[in-house]
Amino acid sequence: MPTYPCTLAEPRVSAALNRMFEAAARDDETAARLQEVQPYEKESLTARELADAVQEIYMPVSADGGRLLYNLIRASRPATVVEFGTSYGISTLHLAAAVRDNGTGQVITTEMNRTKAAHARETFAATGLDDVITVLEGDALETLAALRQPVDFLFLDGWKDLCLPVLRLLEPHIAPGTLVVADDVDLPDLGTYLEHVRDTANGYHSVTFPVEDGLEISCRL
Repeated sequence: MPTYPCTLAEPRVSAALNRMFEAAARDDETAARLQEVQPYEKESLTARELADAVQEIYMPVSADGGRLLYNLIRASRPATVVEFGTSYGISTLHLAAAVRDNGTGQVITTEMNRTKAAHARETFAATGLDDVITVLEGDALETLAALRQPVDFLFLDGWKDLCLPVLRLLEPHIAPGTLVVADDVDLPDLGTYLEHVRDTANGYHSVTFPVEDGLEISCRL
């Protein structure tokens, strides 16, 4: 099998990413259709109910955001990458590709919705990256509570109002110098998280990277 200087360029990986990005481009159309078929109010649903209601929506990191994640992983060479919010696995593939190219490390990712988790696992197997990815299915506040090893890189892209609780859960495992990245800084539900990491009194130095809806890159002090 030929080798590639960047696993993102490996045909199985690039084909999977192209397919999923094309599907994700129809997210707005899909969301409108779901609301017509079975209207729902986000505020009235639990996190799990909402995840199930919108399981057809990809909600991915942007293409540029994914490439940035790849570069950050390559540069920092973390042993354990933790991701909150797999969805269909677009961001996870970028993280795993970087881990594979580093020649060391693992990705632990979480997904609440059973359908999305199943599709993601199929994609990881089809791309040959499943050996560096562990999918924790269920409520991340429960599945990640069992984590014992250090978290060397954290990517937060699940429900925005849960990003701060997940961060606080994992903070005992986050050493100084560790990067914590959150997607979608423009979404109001991320507000309390941003207040936390943008205040150095809480132990972070943070900067917003202007790509698509914005990535907040915070370094544990």
